[in-house]
Amino acid sequence: MKNFTAGQFLEACGGTFYGPSGILEQNIQGVKVDSRQIRKGDLFLATVGERTDGHRFIPGVFEKGALCAVSQQKLTDPAGPYILVKDTLQALKDGAEAYRKTLSIPVIGVTGSVGKTSTKEMIAAVLGRKYHVLRTPGNFNNEIGLPLTIFMIDREHEAAVLEMGMNHFGEMHRLSRMARPTHCVFTNIGVAHLEYLGSRDGILKAKMEMLDYAAPDAGIFINGDDDKLTVMKDRAVTFGLNKTNQIYADQIENLGLDGIRCRIRTPKGDIHAAIPIPGMHMVYNAMAGTCVGQSLGLNSEEIEAGIRSLSALPGRGHLLHTPRYTLLDDCYNANPVSMRAMLDVLDQALTRKVAVLGDMGELGDQKKELHASVGEHLKDLSIDVIVTIGPLSEFIHEAARTASPSSCCLHFPDKESFLKNREHILKDGDSVLVKASHYMGFEEIVNVLSES
Repeated sequence: MKNFTAGQFLEACGGTFYGPSGILEQNIQGVKVDSRQIRKGDLFLATVGERTDGHRFIPGVFEKGALCAVSQQKLTDPAGPYILVKDTLQALKDGAEAYRKTLSIPVIGVTGSVGKTSTKEMIAAVLGRKYHVLRTPGNFNNEIGLPLTIFMIDREHEAAVLEMGMNHFGEMHRLSRMARPTHCVFTNIGVAHLEYLGSRDGILKAKMEMLDYAAPDAGIFINGDDDKLTVMKDRAVTFGLNKTNQIYADQIENLGLDGIRCRIRTPKGDIHAAIPIPGMHMVYNAMAGTCVGQSLGLNSEEIEAGIRSLSALPGRGHLLHTPRYTLLDDCYNANPVSMRAMLDVLDQALTRKVAVLGDMGELGDQKKELHASVGEHLKDLSIDVIVTIGPLSEFIHEAARTASPSSCCLHFPDKESFLKNREHILKDGDSVLVKASHYMGFEEIVNVLSES
C-alpha cells in the first residue's frame, strides 16, 4: 500500500475509533483478514465466518505488530487501538473503494463466464513487458478477494489486472464500485451460474454491471464472436476469429499439448503469437492481451514477448510431465463450455488420451441436459478412455456411450473408487485430462497421479 492512513480508512468506513489519536496519522502497510498473515503496521479486520470468529484473534495480531484492528464487536479490554464498525466486511469494501480512488494507475477489469483467470494471466504477462503489474492472486475475484487485492497495490505498481467474478445480480456492481476499471475485458457469456441468474441474458446483464463504475473513457474489449456480448459492439473494440472483428486471428496452428501459434491482425500491424499453453481458447486470450497491450502503448515485439512468457497456473490448464503420464490439470473449476474446450485440447495429444471428468456445479434446472451435452460433444473427438466421477457426471457417461461408441466409457461414484482402480485403467505414456468443479476435490487425483 502507499500513502493511506488509518484515519482515511476510518473516514471511509464511518466507524468509531478507540485508541491514541496519533495512530490515525500513520500509514497502513497492508490490510488482512487472516491473522496468520499479519505483519508490522498492518490493519486487521476481524470477520465472522462459518467456522471461526476473527475477533478472538485480535490480541494476537497486536503481538505481531498490527497498527490497528477493525471490529464489529465492542471490545471490553482491547489489546490495542481499534475501529468499531457495524460490519467488518462492508468496512473492507468501503476502505478498498477509498484507497482505489487515491490511485492513478490503469486498472484492467476482466470478467466473463469462462476464461477469466487465463485471460487475466495473459493480459498481465503482456503488460509485464512494459509495466510493473499487480494481478489478482489465485481466486481473489469476489467481494472479499477483490478488495484485498486492491489493497495489495503498492508504490512500485504501474498497472493492475483484476479478475472480477460473480454469481448473483448486484455483485458485479459492488465489485465495479471498488475496482473502478479504466479498461474492461469481457471474455464470453456462457451458462455458468444459471442456477442464480436464470438465463444467458441474465448472465449478460449481471456481467455488464462492471461498466457501472468504470471510468467515463474506459476502454471496452469484447469477444466479438459471442452472440450476447455483441450488444456492446458499437462502443467496444471487438476481437475474435471472425474477420468482421476489429482484431482477429488467422493462420492458427495447433502444436498439440505444447501450445498453439497464430497471427493476430490489428489496425496497428500483425502480432505473431506463439502461445505456450494449448487450446483454441488461448487464441482468444492472446487477442485480449493484444487489445489491452496496444491500448497501453506496447509495441508488437513487447506483446509477442509477453505472450511467449505466459505460464499456466495449477488447476487451470497446467501441463504436468510425470514419469508415467502427461497430466492436463484443469481441475480448479468447470462448466460445460470450459469442459468441452479442454476435451478439444486433450484431443490434440499424440498419445493415448484419457479424460477424467467430474460434476459441474451451479447449472440450475438444466444440470442434467448440460452434463449430457459434454458427452455428446465427444462424438467429434477421438478420446480413448472417458472416466466420469460423481452423480451428475453419470449423464456425461450415458451420453458419451452413445456419442463415442469406440471409446472405453467408465463411471465411478466417487474419486476414491477411481483411484483404487486407476492401475487397471491408465497406461504408461497416457495423456490424462483431469477436470471438474472445484467442490469435487479433483486436485487429489492430480496429486496421486503425479506421484505414481
